Order: sequence, then structure tokens, then C-alpha cells
Amino acid sequence: MLPFDPEELDPAAYGEEEAVLHMDHEEAVEHVREAFAAAGFGFPVEFSPSDLLNEKVDADRDPYYVLGACNPGMADRALDASENRIGALFPCNVVVWEEEPGVQRVYHVSIMRIARLLGMAPDDEEWADVVAETGTYVEEAFGNLDAA
Repeated sequence: MLPFDPEELDPAAYGEEEAVLHMDHEEAVEHVREAFAAAGFGFPVEFSPSDLLNEKVDADRDPYYVLGACNPGMADRALDASENRIGALFPCNVVVWEEEPGVQRVYHVSIMRIARLLGMAPDDEEWADVVAETGTYVEEAFGNLDAA
């Protein structure tokens, strides 16, 4: 039993962001990579769950890609402020999935906000600053998606 009703949470509480791109899947993945890189993110991890599942269990999944984004300075601050707990949620994933040919959904939730909701991070001014600053980077990245 969860200590709260997930249906009652406002998506802003966990930093949900979404965008729809009208382009093919590979182009969308590259566009998201560029948009997030321009906002200060690197990508230590990238993979395609759809390729893996289609190969391993014949899942017949449409294209789905995970970009494991990281801003090293923010990651360092977040590790210190959370007494290393936030690392269990690293990296900050951005996913791109094909809703239909030529239409891709970009989706992200804030691990910094989720960590606070789960009690993995403190409810203090320092963590509020981490949440605000990472939110600014993500807003910029999603704004960059529209720039193309």
C-alpha cells in the first residue's frame, strides 16, 4: 500500500514534461540529444529497450529509446545534498517513443522531485535549489525541442 494516492498527485509534483515531435524516430532521438546537450546535459547511457525486447522476447515493440541525461555539476550537488541516495535514480532519463510513424513522444520526469517525494532527499533550501536549477535545465531543453 502506497502512503499516498498517485492519482491525486499533480504531474508538476514529479516534474512531468512531454512533447510531441513530427519526424521519424531516429531523427527525433538525434533532435532530443541535441536539444538536451545544448541545455548542458551529457549522455553517459543510451539504449533501445524496444530493440532489446524485440530481439530477446520477440516483443514486436514500436521504436522506443532512452537517453540517460546527466549534468555533472548538478549530479555532484545532488549526491552531496541527498547523502548519495539520489544515485539510485541516476541518470535522468528522457525517453522517445513512436506513437505512430512520423509522430514521436518525448517524456521526462524529474528524479530530483521524485527523490523528495520518496524521502530520498531532504526537504530543505539546498534541495529546493537543486530542484529549481535542474528544472531550469529541463525547461530549456524542452524549449530547444521547439527551436528546430
